[in-house]
Amino acid sequence: MTHLKEGDSAPPFEGTDQHENTIKLSDFRGKKLILYFYPKDNTPGCTAEACDLRDHYQVFLEKGYAITGISPDSLNSHKRFSGKFNLPFPLIADPEKKILSNYGVWGEKKNYGRTYMGVYRTTFIIDEEGKIMKIFTKVKTKEHTKQILDAMEE
Repeated sequence: MTHLKEGDSAPPFEGTDQHENTIKLSDFRGKKLILYFYPKDNTPGCTAEACDLRDHYQVFLEKGYAITGISPDSLNSHKRFSGKFNLPFPLIADPEKKILSNYGVWGEKKNYGRTYMGVYRTTFIIDEEGKIMKIFTKVKTKEHTKQILDAMEE
């Protein structure tokens, strides 16, 4: 689980998205950012989460939020996933797990008695100044927009 806390400065990052653009945390200065980490393109939970965010993308834009997803998948995987589901936001490829590690969302997981390394599905809401406003560690993939909007209204 992440070592970061609400109120901390978000660790700077730089990565390449599915359109081969360089994306940095500093690109979002002056905007709120929904930075979501997910395990794998084209899996049921990750697809549900991405499509939920896509379906409400305009609502987020109107509220001043940008969205960026990060997973350890390759650029080609992100291109296919983004194209297949018409995702309007950047997906950063982090196969070296550098950003994942800096955010504390890469680590040992257990499932059905098996231990392996993987991504802890986590979303960070980062304010206009680069501070972490909210961290979601129990993401409801099909209702993530509602989770985020409800929390931001509190």
